[in-house]
Amino acid sequence: MNSVAAPLAVSNSPQLLLDDFRRQDRVHAGSLIVSVFGDAVQPRGGRIWLGSLIRLLEPLGLKERLVRTAVFRLVRDEWLASERSGRRTNYLLTAAGEQRIDEASRLIYASAAPQWDRRWRLIITVGELAAKDRERLRKALSWHGFGSLSNDCFVHPGVDLITVFDALAAEGLGGLLDRLKPLVAADATLGTAASDAAMVRSAWDLAYLAGLYRAFLTRYQPVLGSLRDGSFELADETAFLLRVLLIHDYRRLLLRDPELPDVLLPVDWPGQQARLLCRELYRRLLAGSERHLDACLQLADGSVPEASARLHERFRDADPLALPV
Repeated sequence: MNSVAAPLAVSNSPQLLLDDFRRQDRVHAGSLIVSVFGDAVQPRGGRIWLGSLIRLLEPLGLKERLVRTAVFRLVRDEWLASERSGRRTNYLLTAAGEQRIDEASRLIYASAAPQWDRRWRLIITVGELAAKDRERLRKALSWHGFGSLSNDCFVHPGVDLITVFDALAAEGLGGLLDRLKPLVAADATLGTAASDAAMVRSAWDLAYLAGLYRAFLTRYQPVLGSLRDGSFELADETAFLLRVLLIHDYRRLLLRDPELPDVLLPVDWPGQQARLLCRELYRRLLAGSERHLDACLQLADGSVPEASARLHERFRDADPLALPV
């Protein structure tokens, strides 16, 4: 019995993944909508009619009321802005929302881990911060990939500090900037000092992150396998829905990833395999999903915006695939 059941589960894995998502008791609709804006809406001019967004997400089990509520909250939180067109309304990213999306997109569609200049970027708090402000700062810097060496010292191997300070201001933390000291530190190479690897282990929980990457691989490897061997007939709408979930899950992973260079990561780090899997699966889903967007993504005036040619540059510079066939 087992020898028969296993192939059936794998061959239907794309549909099983979608069904599993629909069965969730609670969907974070706002986060999913942000993923859709970054991946599908932004390459088509960054605007979408609310009715079109509702139609695109309904097959994932998101009811109209849930989508409307999530969009209104994103407007309140200054991720999105509204734009009237007759009796209908388009929604688009705010400047702050676009900055966050651009930062995430740079990571999502990157071809490889960054090279390291062997310098550490530090942000140190100067003087006392209220507990509430300290926690807000910690969460915001964690969003940007910083690890914590203490309550007063945050570290990253390669982030642009000016960009981070600009982002903190855009996120409502501008009042704390004069209490933060940004530094770039080079290793003094003292033989008895703590190693870079020891600092990484102290600042980040890589075991937890590795587990998240392995769960991602377990979730999407069967989907890729079924598309490779042709055991699943991929409709255009299904290609779009799978693309949404793939990028949404991968984006949430990268928000937890400090983007460490390979030299600072353990051997056989699963993040690289996850990147390669995402690249190949995305490419296999792209054509069908774009046909679905041509049919369903509309502006409030009824027009269909064309996709930018830059869409097809995503993952383009990656090395040849190393995933097992």
